[in-house]
Amino acid sequence: MTISNKYLFLQKKYNMITKEILENVIDNQQKDFESINAGLQREVFASIPQIDSFATVVTGLRRCGKSTLLLQKLRKEKRNVVFINFDDIRFSSFDATDFNRLHLILKERNIEVVFLDEIQIMDKWEVFVHQLLRESFTVYVTGSNASLLSIEMSSHLTGRNIGFELFPFSYNEFLKYEGLNPSVETSKQYMEFGGMPEYVKNKQKIILSQLVDDILLKDIAVRYSIRDISSLRMLASYLISNVGNYISSNKLAGMFNIKSVSAINEYLSYIENAYLFFFVPFFNYSLKVQQRHPRKIYAVDTGIISALSRSMKDDYGHILENLVFLHLRRKYKQIYYYQNKGECDFVAIDNSNKHLIQVCSELTDFNTERELNGIFNALDDLSVANGTIVTFSQKDIFTYNNKVVNVIPLHEYLLEQMP
Repeated sequence: MTISNKYLFLQKKYNMITKEILENVIDNQQKDFESINAGLQREVFASIPQIDSFATVVTGLRRCGKSTLLLQKLRKEKRNVVFINFDDIRFSSFDATDFNRLHLILKERNIEVVFLDEIQIMDKWEVFVHQLLRESFTVYVTGSNASLLSIEMSSHLTGRNIGFELFPFSYNEFLKYEGLNPSVETSKQYMEFGGMPEYVKNKQKIILSQLVDDILLKDIAVRYSIRDISSLRMLASYLISNVGNYISSNKLAGMFNIKSVSAINEYLSYIENAYLFFFVPFFNYSLKVQQRHPRKIYAVDTGIISALSRSMKDDYGHILENLVFLHLRRKYKQIYYYQNKGECDFVAIDNSNKHLIQVCSELTDFNTERELNGIFNALDDLSVANGTIVTFSQKDIFTYNNKVVNVIPLHEYLLEQMP
């Protein structure tokens, strides 16, 4: 009986995976993984943290390049390494007790560095990682769920983990991959195609359609035992077609026949944890005041919007706003919108420093006063000296009451090194 047939037999009859089969799967994965083209080295490669006795946890959207990043890291390693991808049908019968077999294999092979891909789908994985760290293994973990960086996970590993998020290609990476130069035109191309590596390479919309469906089914419905797949899909479709707009949980619950506001909030939390969408709250120092205001919605990739939403396809203003949000999100986790006498699209906070950004596809006689009022009022209210307006192609400077607003074209803004 061949290994593959033996595997199917044991899995079917005993729901088990033997040490021999586990070794075979690891060897096959390692061979396949090392034969992959490592592709474009990501900008964040040099900043991937690694501290002795700490696990490096890399999270991000499914298929945004986490495994490729690990491959790039693996090929720089001089020590004995192993790569294991748990999102593999051959691991379908793997359970917590099988970590003992895996541990034995690592010890027998004198492995020093362990790359664990999509391990969050396995129960008790954090106990296994903790054991490896106690034995001085170097451990890298990837997953498609933000809960890997949660307080709960940190407590399982007694704080011995360093979080790191990976996003789709930045504008600079998109230019390098496509062999293009920065310009107004290429910034619009980036806005249309986004940064998902497979889609940038092939330009086939089915890639993004299948990606979104995989996220909804595998990363959300299966993980959280959601049976109403139809409502989940309709909700996702609605969100894709409303980026840059306000959302209300009460309204959404009624629209999609979801039984309660708490249930819709859970759905939105699952969607955000899967990195498919982000929800930006109103800026206020009071959490209660924040919660009384609607949130604004942004997608993880503008290619998804352009490819999958008919209504948003030509809404360049909101897609531009989404793109600026993603640029900010790579740096800042605290991002808000501000409203008082007008609106400022983004307030990004880093170490108590506030960065105010307004987004407008083009400043015209019709909208310039409104856009300037929005950001100057925010600068005054929040005691900030400088702000930015991002447009497609315009460049200018406005001053008022000792406040300065720089107008900058998108392609220059996306290449700026943020503080």
